[in-house]
Amino acid sequence: MNSSIAGKVALVTGAGSGIGRATAILLASRGVKVAVVARGPNGQETVEHIRGAGGTAGLVAADMRYPEEIETMVSRTVELFGGLDIAINNAGITGHSARLHEQNLETWNEVITTNLTAVFLAMKHEITHMLAAGSGVIVNNASAAGVMPQPYLPHYGAAKHGVLGMTKTAAREYATDGIRINAVCPGLVLTPQVERYFEDDPTAREPMMKELPMRRLGTPEEVAHAILWLCSPESSYVSGESLFIDGALACH
Repeated sequence: MNSSIAGKVALVTGAGSGIGRATAILLASRGVKVAVVARGPNGQETVEHIRGAGGTAGLVAADMRYPEEIETMVSRTVELFGGLDIAINNAGITGHSARLHEQNLETWNEVITTNLTAVFLAMKHEITHMLAAGSGVIVNNASAAGVMPQPYLPHYGAAKHGVLGMTKTAAREYATDGIRINAVCPGLVLTPQVERYFEDDPTAREPMMKELPMRRLGTPEEVAHAILWLCSPESSYVSGESLFIDGALACH
């Protein structure tokens, strides 16, 4: 797999940290030209890391809450690197944690917009380009919350269930067009967001570990390697799949 995708062009959303950053770095290490999509300054740090290791990357500033920026994200990637072969729709937010009746519409809309509507719009523009090119690979980050109940995060769970449904539908629709579309479903992964959660509530770590079959969190790099496989020719007959990287948490 080391050279099977070398020379391809990929965009990775949410690539400023966590799973997105790990994926961008891994793809670049395999010779992929990577458009690092982020809305904050951390995106440039990812670009510099990749370039420092001898890879090729460029920053594409985009906020997934704004449709026009999502469209520009794709055109800017093509402008930078001359095409788009791989799209990793990873960006997302968790939202406020509370029981459903305590949630407000503003938070609901923000999470659905960022985690579901943005994936729809990204796929819409990515697929349009890939149809013209005659091939492409899309991997959506759906989370284990796409199949499991997510207490106190009803908006997050609803969005991730939606991403899985959209992934499967699109995989069927474009199966004869040379476009493969899959999803990864990470369990609890040690991202900066999770680290902040443990910092805010140090007592949460021990009981959470007891709920995990492997008694540990996953790493962004473990998820990135699964994404790499889905992007490679080695998974050429895989489409519409929901690949769980969760240490046996969901066992769906």
